[in-house]
Amino acid sequence: MATLLGGFGPSGAPTLAEPAEMSRLLLDSTVVIDALRGRPAAERVAGLRRRGVEPWVCAITVEEVWRGVRPSEEDIVRRFFGAVRIAPLGAAEGERAGSWRRQFAAQGVTLHQADCLIAAAALAVGAPLATANVSDFPMPELTVEDWPVDH
Repeated sequence: MATLLGGFGPSGAPTLAEPAEMSRLLLDSTVVIDALRGRPAAERVAGLRRRGVEPWVCAITVEEVWRGVRPSEEDIVRRFFGAVRIAPLGAAEGERAGSWRRQFAAQGVTLHQADCLIAAAALAVGAPLATANVSDFPMPELTVEDWPVDH
């Protein structure tokens, strides 16, 4: 993964002060990985705060990214996750995720546990979800932004 240059200073802290009132956006693993690799999402992620948007992730995304990190990439990944907000995952999010899986399964649609937990985290913090895998998030109450990767 290449370094994510814009939006973070040498210490890994965001380079711009946050406005008093920011909207939120939860970043899915596909977006974070694309950004860390210096692909098109990097500029979009780096510009979020300038547009008054606070970037969030959840523990599922942290785990999915760390699973593929090489030792030479660890510092930039730590800086990235230190510069975004982490959405909590608790019993309410687990209940919501499990309910979605049950409801969609009754319709013959299989949803992945990780995707449902990510979606539940986004709703819990009042954030839309940015992902390259829009079809993985069919929950009607969730606002999903399509962030195609590697283009």
